Amino acid sequence: MPNKLVYSLFITLVFSCFSFSQEDKTPQDVKTDLIVVQDSIKTKREPINVLAPSKAAFYSAVLPGLGQAYNKKYWKIPLVYAAIGIPAYLYVKNDKDYDLYRDAYKRRLAGFPQGSDGDPFPNVSDDGLIRAQQQLRRNKELALLITIGMYALNIIDANVDAHLLQFNVDEDLSFRPHVKYNQMENTTDLGITLNFKF
Repeated sequence: MPNKLVYSLFITLVFSCFSFSQEDKTPQDVKTDLIVVQDSIKTKREPINVLAPSKAAFYSAVLPGLGQAYNKKYWKIPLVYAAIGIPAYLYVKNDKDYDLYRDAYKRRLAGFPQGSDGDPFPNVSDDGLIRAQQQLRRNKELALLITIGMYALNIIDANVDAHLLQFNVDEDLSFRPHVKYNQMENTTDLGITLNFKF
């Protein structure tokens, strides 16, 4: 019995020495397989220009529409000029008409009778001239307020548009639905992926 145990230990030891022997390799002889995984290709983003919104607002304040041109939104320039130009034209027109009615009323106060030579409004009474002056003054002031409002809106539009041009909309910040095949249940699952990377 002890003989069998010694023989079996000896055979196991010899067999294990041959079975676990390995060739000793130096690190220079070792070949490694490199696996290169290409990450998603990212486009190079322009750095954020913090002064772009204030530049666009300044340009629009100096010359309406210039801030929109700075933002490369050329289609907005005719809209800006129409929004500022129409009320400005109405202001000038109402101002001229107001001056015409005022001069006619002053002429009547100076003693010229209604319908005399040089009276531009022979069929309008004195009260009609006063009401026309009040209406034209109101229209003139309203047109001036709208012109100033459109001028300010032009500046605000250029500023906000310059801010939005620098808004980050790349794939690192995304929220999108996806469909995934579930192999365990042999069905498709609908999900939502939120990507937020720094």
